[in-house]
Amino acid sequence: MLLLAANLFVLLFAYYLLKTIREPLILGEHGGGAEVKSYAAACQAALLVAVSLGFGWLASRVDRLKLISIVTLFFASHLAIFYLLFVGLPAHRLALGVAFFIWVGCFNVMIVAQFWAFANDLYTRGEGERLFGLVAAGSALGAVAGSHFAKPLFKALGPFPLMLIAAGLLGVCLAFTFWVHRHPSSTPVAPLADRTAGGGFTLMLRDRYLLLVGALSLIKNWVNTTGEYILDRRLIEVAHAQLGTGVVNVEKYIAGFKSDYFTYVNLIVMVLQLFAVSRIVRYLGVRRALFVLPLAALGCYGGMLALPILSVILAGKVGENSLDYSLEKTAEQMLFLVTTRDAKYKVKAVVDTFMVRSGDVLSACLVWGGTHLGLSTVGFIIANMVLVCMWLGVVVMLAQAHRVHAGDPQPSSERDLRPMDGAQPVPVAVT
Repeated sequence: MLLLAANLFVLLFAYYLLKTIREPLILGEHGGGAEVKSYAAACQAALLVAVSLGFGWLASRVDRLKLISIVTLFFASHLAIFYLLFVGLPAHRLALGVAFFIWVGCFNVMIVAQFWAFANDLYTRGEGERLFGLVAAGSALGAVAGSHFAKPLFKALGPFPLMLIAAGLLGVCLAFTFWVHRHPSSTPVAPLADRTAGGGFTLMLRDRYLLLVGALSLIKNWVNTTGEYILDRRLIEVAHAQLGTGVVNVEKYIAGFKSDYFTYVNLIVMVLQLFAVSRIVRYLGVRRALFVLPLAALGCYGGMLALPILSVILAGKVGENSLDYSLEKTAEQMLFLVTTRDAKYKVKAVVDTFMVRSGDVLSACLVWGGTHLGLSTVGFIIANMVLVCMWLGVVVMLAQAHRVHAGDPQPSSERDLRPMDGAQPVPVAVT
């Protein structure tokens, strides 16, 4: 458990180095960053279809250690290539910045999905539900440390050497994976047995439970990304109202605001992950834990609707993201503890990559349509509240499907009326 937590710490530390340098690389030329980022989200979703299919094909043909090694080295080598391109082709910095932005989006979801597939493969359901909260604490600590050290490293070295540092950190992650794989408590596992079952998309579409897991990731990210737009929109309005049209002053104001925003979120996530998540899952169970974030989000957006000022929107987004990056993500990883090994690797790659980025695309479509229809900030808040209600409906269906998938008994009010999964109904004589 400690080795996995250390692995995740280094992985998130590397990601936050890359996250720090990707923004100026895409926004630092010619303006128009919001539109470019929206188009980049659509490109990520399209690209992740091919990436997920390739990952599923590879997972059926090599064991898990070779699979993780190939994927990790694949991404690490790309960082070296990007470094050479940025240094050697300064005239194409904007085009390379867009490509790097898309690449980081794919890298983030793919490499983290692979890590949690590996963790799901190591633990039984009971072990995972006890320990995943502690393993995920490495993620919270890595995010805080990475965001803290990224700023001085960026100032001292510039953006491009950080790519090589991140590539080296991926090598450290791979060393942790080898260590865990060869640990006495870890049993070496062969490649996935069923090569004919289909890729992650096919497996997901054939299983209602897995389809609901994918729908959860999609609609949750749709809500979250739209919420980020609401915050950014109000932030820009306030910045211009207070500072006028001075570009430098507005950019400094926004940069300082965002820095504080990320710091608040990361610190709260760290506290929740270390002291609350495992206890919440223990007392509520995985299924009830899934209700916490959408109910909290409904309250947050309700508060924004009642008082749509920047401080209230900031507090709502800090609360939403803090729960998302701690309790919600940990509970989502536990959903795969009751699935087959094929689903752990193939379907998880699809859910954590393509479905997540599809939520970004739907949010971009909502923003595009809403702005063309003249929707106000309050209008977007109302739209997000409608999406949260849909999200709650998905969680209700997913909780029922999880009970069946896990083979848990029905609640006492239904236990005598509906057979457990795989059981045959008992004939009853009626007089």
